[in-house]
Amino acid sequence: MADDYTRAAVRAARAVTARLGLPDQDPDVLHERSNVLVRLGPLVARVPATTRLLRPEPAAWLARDVALSRFLTDRGVLVVSPSADPPAGPHFADGLPVTLWHHTPHDPAHRYAPDVVARSLAELHAALREYPGELPRRGPLDDLDRLFGRYDLDPRLRAEAARVEAGLPGVAVQPLHGDAHPGNLIATAAGPCWLDFEDTWLGPLAWDLGILGRQGGPEYLAAYPGSASDDALRAYTRLRELFAVAWRFVIARRFPDRLPEARSALDAYFS
Repeated sequence: MADDYTRAAVRAARAVTARLGLPDQDPDVLHERSNVLVRLGPLVARVPATTRLLRPEPAAWLARDVALSRFLTDRGVLVVSPSADPPAGPHFADGLPVTLWHHTPHDPAHRYAPDVVARSLAELHAALREYPGELPRRGPLDDLDRLFGRYDLDPRLRAEAARVEAGLPGVAVQPLHGDAHPGNLIATAAGPCWLDFEDTWLGPLAWDLGILGRQGGPEYLAAYPGSASDDALRAYTRLRELFAVAWRFVIARRFPDRLPEARSALDAYFS
């Protein structure tokens, strides 16, 4: 059953499309976790949900997602593309930012083989290196800072974040996807298609590769046509693991029944 975050997102999406003079469409909620995705005919509205608990002014992240996706689309990289007519936004309704995207038909049950995912990510990285816009330079570290500043969490998390950050090796950086797991690569008739660039930042390749290996598996990492040092991979994979634990406590603010799950993850991390 939809919660207040989902209902607010649907209202905002419908208010924006009505203000833009688009035909009224029955909303179809495609996704309702970090962001709510609402299909309205040929368009999909993206509205922040759980991310609002970590990023109180999320419009900048949505604007970055639009800018990067448009940049990649214009260069022939297959990504979910933002709307041009009407403009993608962010638009605002009821205090919520809303971005508009072309609905991209895909097979949600299809999972690409590790070599396909890894090669596609390498091609994406090559295209992102040409991105001329400004990008955050601390990425998940800034999110952790915001989290510790907003919520009273187990003090071990803050101490561990400081320890992990101090141990991050100094390596070359480049524009990253930021959340490069296989679930953000959908199977379309045209081929593998990336989405969700709001977490893009200027960071080390080891961050994206650590996510790929942790959430895909070692075979995904092995298939990537490039590499990061073992030290960097270990350090940034550990940062991702810490971030995942902290993020569970954000989720539990929206879904209190998931607090035991967050506590179990915390205990497992420190065990």
